[in-house]
Amino acid sequence: MNIGISAEIFRSYQKLDEFKAQPHLNHDRLMLSRNSGNSLLNRIGGKLDNMLERRDRRTKHRTPILMAAVILTLSFAIPGGFCEDLKVNRALDERVKKFLEDRKGTWHDWNVPYSDGKVLYDLIVQNKYTRAVDIGTSTGLSAIWMAWALSRTGGRLITIEIDEGRYRRALANFKAAGLSEYIDARLADAHDLVEELEGPFDFVFSDADKDWYKNYFKALAPKLEVGGCFTAHNVLNTGMGGIKEFLDYVSGLPNFKTTIDTTSRAGISISCKISEN
Repeated sequence: MNIGISAEIFRSYQKLDEFKAQPHLNHDRLMLSRNSGNSLLNRIGGKLDNMLERRDRRTKHRTPILMAAVILTLSFAIPGGFCEDLKVNRALDERVKKFLEDRKGTWHDWNVPYSDGKVLYDLIVQNKYTRAVDIGTSTGLSAIWMAWALSRTGGRLITIEIDEGRYRRALANFKAAGLSEYIDARLADAHDLVEELEGPFDFVFSDADKDWYKNYFKALAPKLEVGGCFTAHNVLNTGMGGIKEFLDYVSGLPNFKTTIDTTSRAGISISCKISEN
């Protein structure tokens, strides 16, 4: 879901003009609506406080009234917890954006398309995941999208690559993008390492050998928190060895709900853990 924050902010500020024509606003109700701690809401509320104080000096009275509509409008200007729980680093954001734009069209070695990287970014940010695993680094594009998202949530990524040449290029790309501190890059065989990872995790992306997807899932599902998701790439190509077996397996699990994001031409399966058993 894409959240139109700017439009909502604009509409909330429009309400200020409407409030000026209503001398019966209740200041205490407005203060109550701001207890959520939302920084934007506090700024809007501060403007309303000043407006109401000026109005009170003119009208010399306050008439209590139920302000449910006003409270709801302001409280949901930004979805609850969306902004105040996410970190903002504008310098890093600009650096990553520039890096991705400058490198667009140059990625090879089985890296994901940009649109698929954005799917991963959105999943992490919207669900505020913080402990992620990337199986199959290649030269780092998917890891960059995920690490960028994790820089917003305060998280960190473990990414695994078996080929030393790709691993070294990925390290250079992480540094160039300014994301090295959010990435624990491992040069290893994922067949072995995923068994050894301690967890818990709340997000996994698998884009390595397809015939091992089911094994990766089995190794990491017990370490996945309830509410976390295991995602896998290229699942629309059921002719690839292992894909159909993997999808049949995860779709039959009662404690996971699996959907496929078809905005990706390759298809990204999203298996979210809804209970331990």
